Amino acid sequence: MAQGKRRASQNELAAALTRGPVEVLDFFLPLWAGSALGASAAGVGALTALETLVSFVVRPLAGALADRFDRGRLAAIGAVLYGLSFAGYAVTPGLGPAFAAAVLGGAGGAVFWVALRARVGEGLDNDKAAFSKLFSAEGGGTWIAFVAAMSLVPRIDYRGVFWLGAAACAVAAVVMLAPTGPAAPRTTGQGFGQLGRRLRPMLLLVVITALAEAGVALLLLMHLQRGHHLELGEIAGVFLPGFIVYTTLPEYLHKVTGRLGRTTVLSLAMGCSAVFAAGLSFAPNPVVLAGMWVLSAAAFAAAIPVEQEIVAEAAGVSLGRAMGIYESAALLGATIGAFTAGLLYGTGSGWRAACLGAAVILLAGAVLVRPVLRAVTARGEKAPEPQ
Repeated sequence: MAQGKRRASQNELAAALTRGPVEVLDFFLPLWAGSALGASAAGVGALTALETLVSFVVRPLAGALADRFDRGRLAAIGAVLYGLSFAGYAVTPGLGPAFAAAVLGGAGGAVFWVALRARVGEGLDNDKAAFSKLFSAEGGGTWIAFVAAMSLVPRIDYRGVFWLGAAACAVAAVVMLAPTGPAAPRTTGQGFGQLGRRLRPMLLLVVITALAEAGVALLLLMHLQRGHHLELGEIAGVFLPGFIVYTTLPEYLHKVTGRLGRTTVLSLAMGCSAVFAAGLSFAPNPVVLAGMWVLSAAAFAAAIPVEQEIVAEAAGVSLGRAMGIYESAALLGATIGAFTAGLLYGTGSGWRAACLGAAVILLAGAVLVRPVLRAVTARGEKAPEPQ
């Protein structure tokens, strides 16, 4: 039991150390590439798209590796690659070498998160709140890193912030290499084809959730900047309460899930997310937008850990492959959501249309929850019955 707690604490600390700098990088990179490197809009788009593409391609390989090798060591390798990516951005003299840093970041992210989530899944039998705690740790790392980065960037510039991100990833690698006892035994388990067929219904919900979350977040960011003409610090002030909710609620919401059941909580979370997404389109000012974003963050904080738990339990011993498939589905949804949100926002009534579109998609997801969970449990003897 003590060993399991040490391993869980190790996982959560590494997640916090890594997630925060990565989210800061995603926020800063387009601004820095345009101002410091003189990149065109097309160059910035290519830079971010390359990292996403590499991460998407490497995730299945990372899943296969996580079912064959020690997941802690594999996550440490991912954190090292992440750190090298940050260092690359910090020293690059131009856009060309930045593409190499993007490749390292994409590969590192795939290896780190797939291995880490598979490792968390090992302890799910002893702690049903394992993924909720991991989600809280990621969120805590995110808002702490944002506060630190926003405070420090005027003094040390973007490159200094990138160096701090590299240092955090190095510490995460050391944390993952700390001994916690023998690793879980490895077995062959299911192949990607069999596992993909079992998880296919659930992956639809994962794509919908990631699509809506990424789309709504980008819509809010663009609307605060272009519709309400807020500065960087003011935009961060609107987002910060939502990040805090993201960090503090998952563990409490897990207790609610235990009482109401996964089907009910997941359906309510997606339905409430739909209402909040629609409400964003009518919010008159940044204060109301901040409130709606807090409510949206609470709904997503309820839904995402539940999805991760269902995927992990349906995977059996093939946790690495399952988390590789899950991460790929989440990345696909986020990419579609961000691209579609940006496309729609540029049209005449794009803000309202995009918010209402996200609401419709989330409502469809809420309706699909019960049949999807039934389908997943019907395909695997070890999958839990939906409650």
